[in-house]
Order: sequence, then C-alpha cells, then structure tokens
Amino acid sequence: MYLLIKVMITVAVIVAVSEVAKRHLPLAAIVASLPLTSILAMFWLYRDTHSEELIVNLSQQIFWALLPSLLFFIILPWMFKWGLRFEFAIGGSMIVMVLGYLFYAWVLSRFGMHL
Repeated sequence: MYLLIKVMITVAVIVAVSEVAKRHLPLAAIVASLPLTSILAMFWLYRDTHSEELIVNLSQQIFWALLPSLLFFIILPWMFKWGLRFEFAIGGSMIVMVLGYLFYAWVLSRFGMHL
C-alpha cells in the first residue's frame, strides 16, 4: 500500500505539471524546472531510511549529473527548428543527452570522480 501511495503522489505531481502547461505555460515551465523528481526521491528515500547521509550523497550525485541533462533542453528546440517531428526531436535530444552523459562520465573518471 505504501508503494502505491508513493506512486500516486509522484504521478499526481507530473500530471499536474502537464495540465498546468495547457493553461499557463510559464507557470508550468517554472514548476517543471524545479527538481521535482529529485525532491520526491529525497523525500521518499529519507522517509524509508531516515538517513541524512544518503540524502547528502544523492544530492551531490544529482549535482554532478545535472550538467549533461541540460543538453536535452538545448538540442530539443533546435531539432524542432530543423523541422523534425516530435518523436524524432524528443528521441534525438535524448540520444544527444545520453551521449553527453557518457562523455561527461568519461571526463569525470579521468579526475577520479564517478557518476
């Protein structure tokens, strides 16, 4: 039952953002730009473990993983401007982001850091 409650709350947040976007795009963008996934993950992790150390470690890992994810938001508008359909623009942006993660992980590993 607890897992179902976690899923329902998490889904409700995501659905709320998509519904707000239909009516007020700037507000939806602000809400979507919040680290909602991270906040929810930290909330559920802390509730399950009561470990501040895990939250600190997760927060630091999220920080280091954030930069490559920005590639998605840079590439997506370009792909639409190039005339690509939604599916190809989203897919292409995701591929570029994954490649960015792989490159970023490789660079960090050269400095002794790991994602």
